[in-house]
Amino acid sequence: MTKEQKIEAFLEYLRTEGYVPTIDSDGDIKFKYEGGTYYLIVDANDGEFYRLIYPNFWAIEGATERSRVERAALQATAGTKVAKVFPVGENTWVSVEMFCPSADAFRAVLFRAVSAIRSAVVTFKEAMQS
Repeated sequence: MTKEQKIEAFLEYLRTEGYVPTIDSDGDIKFKYEGGTYYLIVDANDGEFYRLIYPNFWAIEGATERSRVERAALQATAGTKVAKVFPVGENTWVSVEMFCPSADAFRAVLFRAVSAIRSAVVTFKEAMQS
């Protein structure tokens, strides 16, 4: 299956689940879930690699906060299965990256991946507020 075929299959899957996915300017799938914007990246060079990103969920306001963000990101990453929380520029992102033997296999765990992201965000925010 080509990257384009996988993207089309994911678009169709998300539509059948009631979402309104679009393709962004980078060619990635963009969709909203519970008020957040997610991006699903299908790798053209590695047919088994999938990345789901929830970007820009926490703005970093200065060097002092960056240090706190880094500690909270490590705590959230360590405490959440498959999710990675990390600073990007002046913002904070979370992603789930995994190898799946097929698009069908990733589709089967897509919303579990979203759940892991949501859990990591909650853990991160709790760490930032403590």
